[in-house]
Amino acid sequence: MTTVHTLASGSSGNALLLSCEDTHLLVDAGISCRRITAGLRELGLSPMDLSAILVTHTHGDHISGLPVLLKHTACPVRALDRTCRELEYRLAGIGDRLLPLASCVSEPIGSCAVTAFPTSHDAPGSCGYRFDTEDGGVGLLTDTGFVTDEAADILPGVDLAVLEANHDVECLRSGPYPYYLKQRILGTEGHLCNEDAARFAVTLAEAGASELILAHLSKENNTPAMARNAVETALSAAGFFPTLSVAPRDSLGQVHIVSRRAVCKR
Repeated sequence: MTTVHTLASGSSGNALLLSCEDTHLLVDAGISCRRITAGLRELGLSPMDLSAILVTHTHGDHISGLPVLLKHTACPVRALDRTCRELEYRLAGIGDRLLPLASCVSEPIGSCAVTAFPTSHDAPGSCGYRFDTEDGGVGLLTDTGFVTDEAADILPGVDLAVLEANHDVECLRSGPYPYYLKQRILGTEGHLCNEDAARFAVTLAEAGASELILAHLSKENNTPAMARNAVETALSAAGFFPTLSVAPRDSLGQVHIVSRRAVCKR
């Protein structure tokens, strides 16, 4: 059985666990080692059970817990080569733990095939991931200003997708953020808005995705209800009704079981 749990999802920290048999992959470590360990403990695991830590990019809300976590696990750190070089520059002593992944090439890690693909974000080597197991495919696309060609090519066909719905555009424009930060988020190296997420959600549902998890919601510029409504409206208009949920910002999320289910269509 393949399962997905979010441990945290948002601008204050991100971490996700994908498990398949004895393979346990932690994607990002943007919360404290204590919180990661507590989340793993709730799932009957410890940091020593991790098969690998995969990093999407080097912003603090994705790697802040990594230095301490590496003291409690022997597993390697995997990321695109550019991110690995940035990690080696920023985190002393991590070099021997880094194993770069080739871009857009499937590579086995335990009982899972992992494909890293580039995203468009203001961090060197930023990427998303596709995971394939005997139970189905899982996609992770967050922290990107738009859906890159590589994401649009690699992710369709997954059964479950974790998809960024960071902000409502009007909330962001009229909100308290300074102008430069608004422009960064709205730019091509920023974050996906609800409407962009909705459009890609339809693409994924058309290609067979039966479950979507909306992730990395802004606390100031979005709400779970707004994100969900935008995506549900687009899916419904296209005649698709996959299972839809929103990842909790600061707590362990529910279990998501990966399986090849029939797409819900009108």
